[in-house]
Amino acid sequence: MNPKRSKSRNGGKMQMVPPDAAAIDVGATMHMAAVRADRAPEPVRSFGTFTADLHRLVDWFTECGVETVVMESTSVYWIPIFELLDARGFNVFLVNARDAKPVPGRKTDVSDAQWLQRLHSFGLLRASFRPKGQIAELRAYVRQRERLLEYAASHIQHMQKALTEMNLQLHHVVTDITDITGATGLRIIRAILAGERDPEALACLRHYSCHSSAETIAKALTGSYRAEHLFALEQALALYDAYHEKASACDARIEAVLKELSFHRGHRHGSAPRVSRRRNRTDQANAPAFDVREALFALLGKDLTAIDGLGPYLSLKLIAECGDELSSWPSAKHFTSWLGLALSNKVSGGKMLSSRTRRSDGRAAALLRLAAVTVGRTDTALGAFYRRLSARIGKAKAVTATAPKIAVLFYNALRYGMDYVDPGASSYETRYRTRVVNNLHRRAKAFGFVLQPLEPKVDAAVS
Repeated sequence: MNPKRSKSRNGGKMQMVPPDAAAIDVGATMHMAAVRADRAPEPVRSFGTFTADLHRLVDWFTECGVETVVMESTSVYWIPIFELLDARGFNVFLVNARDAKPVPGRKTDVSDAQWLQRLHSFGLLRASFRPKGQIAELRAYVRQRERLLEYAASHIQHMQKALTEMNLQLHHVVTDITDITGATGLRIIRAILAGERDPEALACLRHYSCHSSAETIAKALTGSYRAEHLFALEQALALYDAYHEKASACDARIEAVLKELSFHRGHRHGSAPRVSRRRNRTDQANAPAFDVREALFALLGKDLTAIDGLGPYLSLKLIAECGDELSSWPSAKHFTSWLGLALSNKVSGGKMLSSRTRRSDGRAAALLRLAAVTVGRTDTALGAFYRRLSARIGKAKAVTATAPKIAVLFYNALRYGMDYVDPGASSYETRYRTRVVNNLHRRAKAFGFVLQPLEPKVDAAVS
């Protein structure tokens, strides 16, 4: 086909993919909305951020015949208008501001809204993934729980500071039991605040699994109990307990959402089989109060903890971030690319410029990297892969290479119901050795040589 003829036929213009497209430039106190110029006498209008203003904005879109709306993910200001538009039946695109950077010179709210509307009309913007329905609710509870635990962790430091000011070296002798917030540490702190000062009596509160002896703990608890330091310790402990109490309330909400999701999924796919025998794993600190593994198995009909590196709580956080079906991604490659764990392909002039993974602040990618670090300490095939790369290219790159492998297993387990069975570290090492030997034979043959195995050495005394 003649390119000149095709250009003259359509005038060299791009075709609009969604012609009924609108855009919103989101702000804290004002939203700037834009529609096509032929849909309204005033195609760009400003609206406030009160609820009545948001309803007027949605009504205006309805009058203009808008069907799809695009907006940038600006802080949390987009959430109210996004949820209202979604409830009214609009197809809402939430895009990353990095993908919708305005061209030079477009620095006003009006021009930004018009530019977003034009890009969306030509189908040049990709919608960011956002879970829907009860998965979005689950994600909100899980994120709130994580935030509360972060707040509680800061008060652990405050307790340590107060103890150090009194020269009570408790955090130095109970570090093997989750620091001072373990069974031994909290028992002793609560006894101190209750008025106990005898080091021997405090040391008797030692948990049987604590590595330090009662004599060592008694020596560490000899100090000066000043009133101002005890007051700081009491307040820090009270705040620590308060945040954990709120986290327990999140646990109840999370468990309720999982049960409701399991109920609906059970009606669609039939009841899930009984969960297999629990794997031998130590309980994780700050884990939810209910059996997460059992709840996820009832929801998915699949034991995600069979995948090395994925514990029950980490699996729950991945489900909350990515969903329970992963149908938004056509393949595992799309999934790893969305996570930011796939290699980039920057090619120019037939030359590879860079293949580094792009930077990503996504929570799901961070969780998978954490799983990669964990699996590196296991006697598994993934662990052997991590250790081999770690010795050759460093730990950071080994984590980046192992995380997408775990992501692919996670995707296949949820999307296609794959049952993962670890072949073991020895199996991986055997396959790796076979692959290296085959490559050596092939390279030797290309240069006209033949590799021969070495003869086993015979002991001279035996011969």
